Amino acid sequence: MTNAPGFPEQVNVTPIPAFNDNYIWCLHNNSHAIVVDPGDADPVLAFCRQQGLTLSAVLITHHHRDHTGGIASLSAAVKDLPVIGPRGGHISGITKSVAQGDMVKLPAIDCEFSVLEVPGHTLDHIAYVGHNALFCGDTLFAAGCGRLFEGTAEQMHRSLNKIKRLSPATAIYCTHEYTQANVKFALVVDTDNPKLQAYSEWVNTTRNNNCPTLPADLATQLAINPFLRCDNEAVAKSVSQFANTELSDEIAVFSQLRKWKDNF
Repeated sequence: MTNAPGFPEQVNVTPIPAFNDNYIWCLHNNSHAIVVDPGDADPVLAFCRQQGLTLSAVLITHHHRDHTGGIASLSAAVKDLPVIGPRGGHISGITKSVAQGDMVKLPAIDCEFSVLEVPGHTLDHIAYVGHNALFCGDTLFAAGCGRLFEGTAEQMHRSLNKIKRLSPATAIYCTHEYTQANVKFALVVDTDNPKLQAYSEWVNTTRNNNCPTLPADLATQLAINPFLRCDNEAVAKSVSQFANTELSDEIAVFSQLRKWKDNF
């Protein structure tokens, strides 16, 4: 359970584990809960029962089933449940669609978030930013980023640049515990980065204690995540060596870096 500095004092954020490595983030106070990307309804309902919470809204970042699979059961369990997500009408159960710049107000927990469109992993992907927190689904991971299932490298690079412009104090609430595997790859790409080496030690200790490595703070990610560092000389050189060609711009570096990770 965490409390980001920007949240109201009574609001906590708890990762509800689901499947093998998903986190369903739950924002809650003493009485109400909001969940992000509930791929499975059962652990959400169980958490709310245990904590005596009323589920008041659902936020969705993109259409993949491990992020949306619980919508129907949650909506059946909670009458008139607001389910907020990407526009397009392609996600069953969405009651309010949002797009870039829209504000999402959650009065039950006295919070509000602005919407970022961050295509790349999927074309419909959005993120929610506010209170020094970013709920970004599968766009940015700790030490990594999402696979390009639908979007292009240029789209994902642009989306990550949107995130890079946020406050360095922003807490990154992504939805998979991929950090250890991502760090192993990052160390191959950016071998001589002392901040990455120290982060690797912390990640290994944290996971050995069966604790989440998330949320991640953006300041650390800007220093250690190769997908946010395609303008870095050492990263660009390493990726050029992998591609066996001189890469002339950041998008080319990013594209080859993503291909390298896909086959790592």
